[in-house]
Amino acid sequence: MLPRNRRPTPPGEILRHEFLEPLGLTQKELAAALGITRVRLSEILRGRRAVTPDTALRLARFFDTTPEFWLGLQRDVSLWDTLQTHGAEYEKIKPLKTAA
Repeated sequence: MLPRNRRPTPPGEILRHEFLEPLGLTQKELAAALGITRVRLSEILRGRRAVTPDTALRLARFFDTTPEFWLGLQRDVSLWDTLQTHGAEYEKIKPLKTAA
């Protein structure tokens, strides 16, 4: 369920504060371990790039989590952002009434 009053925490923020900092890993070390560029990782950490299924699989493997964890974080942020941008349009859509 999406929070109503605030944007969900982006996956890059979780990655930085719950994984990188406590483990003392640098962006350079993590990027090398994941087999991705430092630019790609930096953009995720700054919230300028989404976590893709490929990145989710790499993070899950490295940190012994699940890809669903990372994709779920990204999904929540993406849904929130889309609702903020297009919510008024969605409200205009009338649900289909089916015979019961």
